Parts: sequence; structure tokens; C-alpha cells
Amino acid sequence: MELFVGEGNPHCLKVLAALEVTGVQCGVQFINHEEKVVPFLSRPALPALLLPSRQHLFSPNTICRYMFELNGPESSNQCNQWLEWEATVLQPVLFRALHMAVLQGKGSEVAKVLQGPLNVLDQSLGKGSTTYLTGEALSVADVVLWGALHPVLSDSSLALSAHQSVKAWFDRVAAVRGCQSAAQKVLQGKGLEAMRSYMQKQPAPQSSQGRDAQPCNSSPAESEEGDRVVSEEEMEAAVLTWGKDLNACSQATEKQHPIMPQEGKRNVLITSALPYVNNVPHLGNIIGCVLSADVFSRYGRLRGWNTLFVCGTDEYGTATENKAREEGLTPKQICDKYHAVHSSIYKWFQIDFDFFGRTTTEKQTEIAQDIFWRLQKNGFLVEDTVEQLRCESCQRFLADRFVEGTCPHCSYPEARGDQCDKCGRLINAVELREPQCKVCRQTPVIRSSKHLFLDLPKLESQLEQWLEKSTSSGDWTANAKQITRSWLRDGLKPRCITRDLLWGTPVPHPDFKEKVFYVWFDAPIGYLSITANYTNQWEKWWKNPHQVELYNFMAKDNVPFHSVVFPCSLLGAQDNYTLVNHLVATEYLNYEDTKFSKSRGIGVFGDMAKDTGIPSDVWRFYLLYVRPEGQDSAFSWADMALKNNSELLNNLGNFINRAGMFVTKFFEGCVPVMELQQEDKKLLAVVGWELQQYIQLMDKVKIRDALKHILNISRHGNQYIQVNEPWKKIKGGESERRRAGTVTGVSVNIACLLSVMLLPYMPAVSQTIREQLNAPQSCVNAMLQGAGTFACALRAGHRIGAVSPLFQKLEADQIEALKKRFGGQQVQIGASTQPAAVPAPAAVAQVQAAVGSDPEKAKQLAKAVAEQGDKVRALKSQKAEKAVIAGEVAKLLDLKKQLALAEGKNPEPAPQKGKKK
Repeated sequence: MELFVGEGNPHCLKVLAALEVTGVQCGVQFINHEEKVVPFLSRPALPALLLPSRQHLFSPNTICRYMFELNGPESSNQCNQWLEWEATVLQPVLFRALHMAVLQGKGSEVAKVLQGPLNVLDQSLGKGSTTYLTGEALSVADVVLWGALHPVLSDSSLALSAHQSVKAWFDRVAAVRGCQSAAQKVLQGKGLEAMRSYMQKQPAPQSSQGRDAQPCNSSPAESEEGDRVVSEEEMEAAVLTWGKDLNACSQATEKQHPIMPQEGKRNVLITSALPYVNNVPHLGNIIGCVLSADVFSRYGRLRGWNTLFVCGTDEYGTATENKAREEGLTPKQICDKYHAVHSSIYKWFQIDFDFFGRTTTEKQTEIAQDIFWRLQKNGFLVEDTVEQLRCESCQRFLADRFVEGTCPHCSYPEARGDQCDKCGRLINAVELREPQCKVCRQTPVIRSSKHLFLDLPKLESQLEQWLEKSTSSGDWTANAKQITRSWLRDGLKPRCITRDLLWGTPVPHPDFKEKVFYVWFDAPIGYLSITANYTNQWEKWWKNPHQVELYNFMAKDNVPFHSVVFPCSLLGAQDNYTLVNHLVATEYLNYEDTKFSKSRGIGVFGDMAKDTGIPSDVWRFYLLYVRPEGQDSAFSWADMALKNNSELLNNLGNFINRAGMFVTKFFEGCVPVMELQQEDKKLLAVVGWELQQYIQLMDKVKIRDALKHILNISRHGNQYIQVNEPWKKIKGGESERRRAGTVTGVSVNIACLLSVMLLPYMPAVSQTIREQLNAPQSCVNAMLQGAGTFACALRAGHRIGAVSPLFQKLEADQIEALKKRFGGQQVQIGASTQPAAVPAPAAVAQVQAAVGSDPEKAKQLAKAVAEQGDKVRALKSQKAEKAVIAGEVAKLLDLKKQLALAEGKNPEPAPQKGKKK
């Protein structure tokens, strides 16, 4: 990396301080203010950071944040809000103050100009009890604000000492190693005078007052950008881009299957963590994996990358056997049933997989066994003996979840063989007191069992070399780096790769023929086998590390298996496998103020979202708006309604609808002639800048942050229409009518750009906008190429289609009803609200006569059985009264009988699963 800075530039002081404080390895070049570093900008821009990918960062705060996040945690929301406040509130005021002090000799007036922002900062610091702005540790917010304020707060002649909390904080930050040396390098010990040359080259500041709003009251996406100072060069460059022929720079993005790597293209392979087959995914699962990957995949195609996006259901393991036993089905039937459920949910959410497969295939067995034999041959597998519980009645060793007993730590009587649900402690199954086999309820005995282990310590040095290269050159999220480091910190230990189960990929070794592969050895190999079921040339993707870039999307709990265990398997196989280049992990999404729980009826699960009447694009938008990128976030019904009604309806939808309606109403459906004035050129430059920011963020997989720039553009558009009032000018003289035409034409072209930027987020809405505007395909193929191309896609004379509103208001009573419905109040299908007695045979016969063989009814009842089973287990875990549990068990048995009848089966004997002693 190379950092380019200039003397006397206060923005360079910030980034140099961030570099010194973080200790990031980076070259530094001091250059002239007039020297151009960023090739696609029409004006010189300092500071600028050249990344290893040859891309540039040129926003000072973005560079500072990048430095801090390179070796540390991602910035918190509070930290990001301070950065937003600094850029949009403090900087305009500070720039005016510096202009007065340095160029006009009005230092005595600086205190008055800065009073508002300094009051906000002083009050915030005074109210808090922490050492720094966001806590006890120095953050990027401290360095950015300290660097911004250093020129004025370190000059005693400006008399800014009235804010005691600010002064104490400023002195604490100044004492941090690196801050003062950065100031010395940029200002050369000359204070404000060192900035004269830089300030003389800047345009005069705007007279508008900055906002004094607290930075922590609203989310960054809700804060409007401060007025950017747009140079003449930027405006002229924007006009040149506006005049480009989109057809000339268009790249076809139509998919042709099978998609294969291409020479000379950026070949991007995207995987989403394989959802476990028997769990219906909730909103947190959806945003953490498949939706985030889908957005990036769609974006990659718009960028012209050669992209393949694969996923599928993870189907082997203990949980599948358990679920099959509970529902009275075979594991294969369970997998078939829930694979269809997953497929249906993702289709409704418009997840555009190139292939959605499953792990229970011959290709999975073939590839997993090949990797196993290679690890064996290369000496990376070791044998060891493990003490396990064996059920002599069932004649099998019991996997963790097939055992229940009394917790050795808290004496909870229904602890599982891997964890106690009451105290949360991890348990070794042999430690349970009074253990029972969950299948037959007999007491198992302790026996020794031989297992195979992946020798992770032997692979550790190879892994660390690869990780050093991948994490420094790729876009790994901060949490992915942290979790991986924590696994390596204490040294790796051998990890068991075999299990005593029936349902899994069989171990081919003759000494272990009764065993299957452990799911976390086996499941990630599913990425390879799913691709192999898509194309028999799968190795061109998975054994081609020099030509293919691999992105893994997941929630943070899956990180170690993708950053340590699976890479070790592939490294040990020594077969030129493609390893992950970019590991993108989200934090957790909670539901309101609690966690999602199917058994307690809390939260929205994938199969329920479509029953709310809210379009899938609105669900996508809100989940992406609150995507837990840097820390856990929460789904909130009230907030969803607010964002739909304010951002989608009143901001985005309002602008696009008005632009289209003006064309229809005032210009007979044809785009009018546009004669650009200075104000229009400035808007083109501002929109072009927002587009560039969007692309830079999306390239770095900052999906939530990029969305902000879409909403900013529509805000700019609404303001532009409001100021120019085309509905009034159209009634005026010839010049005013021409002005109305220009404003309408520019607006409808901004709407066209927005349709393309929205495509990864809201594909159906994007398509609707383009249909309403009758937009050419070239806009989709060209506008996101390179650094972004905001060209005039809808030329004068272009006829648009019929325009109609894009969004509907979410009413308060509608939201309140949904909140109640998904807040633990759901009524189980076929279950009464009162405890039921065990049904009499006559009642069963009556049901049989009424129902008969009914596939649709069977489908509903199967879902009800699963949910009632979850409810029974939850009551047991909560140690509910025996009478309550007995009543719910009776309802479960009744439902199972009804299900059997609906499937045309004999309901007797009813299965006695989960029966207490």
C-alpha cells in the first residue's frame, strides 16, 4: 500500500495520524497539491491510498477507517455516526473557520463560528464517563476528530479553551503515540500558517450554517450529506460522461449455462454457507448468508465480472436423524421435504442462484472420499480412541444428540449429550449423570471407539502462510480475522472427522467402515460437489486458484470452519484447490429485543414472510438496510414501517414517480430536450460522486453502507425538483418551459440510474422502473462499469411507458397486527389453546372419515407436528408443570395421528417419542 499526502492539508493530518497510531505497514509519499494520484478523478485529490488491488481510496475518513479496521474490529455504529457528523456537520463549519483564520486574518471570529459544533462535542464528552468518544479505547472517531480540530485547538491565539471537556479529550488524544508526530510532518511546526498554500487553492466556503445535531441520534443512512463543494473540473467531467454513448461501453451480462472461468475476465466464485436442511431459515439466517451473497452476485454481473453463485442444503448429520425420528420419516424423506421448503423460500426472496443443490449426492461421496484418501496418503490423518456412550439395545454408539441425562454442572434433568440448555455449559456425553438413549430410553454404557482426526497442528504453518496472504490481499471482514486469530492464538489441536452415525458420507477406510464423516469435515466439501452437479468441469472453478477469486458469505459462527478447518483439509489434500480469497461474515440479526425462536412463535421465518402481504423486495430492502455488518443489529416492525414509508415511499418512490409523471403529463410521454445550466452540471457531478462511492463500497462488500448512496441520490433529485418547480415553469414562457424540460429530462435519467443501482437490492422494483421508463438494456450493461458511468440513457425524444407508484404505505394498525402475530402469539395449526386430553379412538375415526387422504392437509399437519414438537421440547427445557407438558404431548400425538390419516396411513401405533420415564 502507498499513502499520498501533502504538507499543510488538514485532511492529510488525520490519515497520517491514523497510520501512525495503528502501525499499519504502508509507504508514505509527500507530493504537491496539484499532483493527480487518482486516475479517474478530474481534479487532484489528497490524501489518497493506493490499495494492493490497485484501487484508490480518497475519502479521508474512509482511509482512516480502513487503517483501523485492517488489524482491528470493524467500527461500531456510534463510531460511524461520529465520522458522519464530522464530515457533514463539523467540516463545513471548520473549513469556513480555517478560511477566516488563515486567509482573512479574522482569527478572533473563529470561536464564534465553531461554537455550535464544539458545544455538541463538549456536551457529549461531558455526559459520558469514558476516556474517549466511544469507550475506553482510542477509536478512529477520536483520531479523525482530533486531526480535524488540531489546527484550531492547538493555536492559543484563537481562544477556544472554554470547552473544558473538549480540551481534556483533545490533550488525551494528543498524548497518544504518533498523533503529534503526524501533526509535525503535515504542519511542519508552523501551525495555521502551514496551511496557507493549501487553503488558497480551495474554493471559497459556502455561507450555510452547519447542523448541530447530535451524531448518535440517527443512523448514518438517514443523515443527509452536507453540501459538497463541486469544482468546475468535476462539473465538466460529469458533462463529458453525461454525453457518452452507453452502447459503446456496454458489456453484455446475459448468463449462459454452464458458466465457466474465462481467460482475461475477473472470474468470481461466490458461495453462501449451506443452510442446514431441517431448519426453516429465519430472517437472520437469510440476511447472514443467501441474501448478502445474492446482492453481491447480482452486483458482480453488473460490473461485468464472470460470476458463478452456488449454494445448497447441508443434509447429513445427527440433526437430520433426530428430525426424521421425530416426524416418523426416513432421513432421505426429511431431506427431500425440507430441501423443497428451502428452495421455495429462496425463490420467493428472489435469490438468484446459478445452482442450488444438496449434499446427499454421489458427487459428494466421490469428492469427500478423494480428499480423505489424499489426506491419508499425505500423512495428515491420525487415529485416536475416544470414550463414547453405546446403547446395547440399539446396538450402536450414540452421537451427542441421541443422549439425554442430568447435567453434571447444574443438575438439569434433560441436558443433551453436547450441551445443557439450562446453564449453557458444553458437556462431554460421558459426563452426563443417569444418561438415556433418546431412541429406546435404555441406559447406555461407556465403551471405547476408534476415530480419525485431521492433524491440524501438522498443517498449522501452511495455514498461517496462506492466511497471511489471503487476509492481507482479500476483503476479509474484521470479525472473520478476529475469530480466525483466536483459533490460532493457542495453537491448533487435532480435530475429529468421523462419527458413529448412519446418515452421512461413508468413511471408505476398511477399519472405519461403520462410520461416516463428521458434518464439519463433510459439509464444506458440499460447495465442490454442488458445483460438480452443476457442471462436470467443476475443477476449472475449484482447482484453479490463479484464475478464480472465491468469496464465502456466512454468519460469524461459521467462520472457523471456513477459515481453518476446511482450508486445512484442502491444503493437506495437495491438489491445487481454490481457497477462499474474501471471507465475508455478518454479526447476528435479532428480532425486536429478543432472539428468533420457532418453538415460541417469536420472529418471522422464511416461510411466513410471504403471508404478511409485504412484497419480497421490501423485505430485502429492510434486511439489507439493517444488515449486521459491524455489530449485531435487530429487526424491528416499527423501524421497518418507518423505513418503508420514509425512505422507499417518500424519498425513492416519490422522486422516481414524479420524474416519470412529469414526462407523461407535460411532454406527452417523450423525454424533452435538455439544455444544461450550471445547477444541472453540479447535480450531475454530485450524482456521479455518489455513484463512485457506491461502487467503491460494493467492491469492498460494504452492502449496507452502499445502500445509503442510492438513497442520497434520490434525496438530491427530490431537492432538485423542489427547487426548480417544473410543474410551475411548464405554465410560463418559452424559456421557463425549456427549463422545465431540462429538469424533467435530467430527473428521469437519474431515475434510470437508480433503477440500475437498485437491481442488486430490489430486483423486481428495478425491473418495474426500467419497464416504466422503457429503459434500454445498455443502461444495465454499462452504468456500473469501471468507476461508474452516469450517462444520458434516455435521450430527448425517448418514449417512456406507463408510470405508476412503486411502493405502498405500511399502516400503523397493519404493523401492530404483524408485531403481535410474530411476537409469540401464533396459534399452532390444529391445536386448541387449552390443554387437551388424550383423544379417544372415536375422535380419531371421526377425523379419518372427515379427512381421508388429503395431500394439502397432510402438508399443513406435517408443519403443525414439527411446530408442536418444538413447543413440547421448549416446555421441557423450561421445566414447565407436568400437567401442561402432558397436555401438549397429547396434542402432539393427536396431530401425528391426523397426519398419518391425511397421508392415508394407519395411525396406530402412535409413536411415543419424547415420553418421560
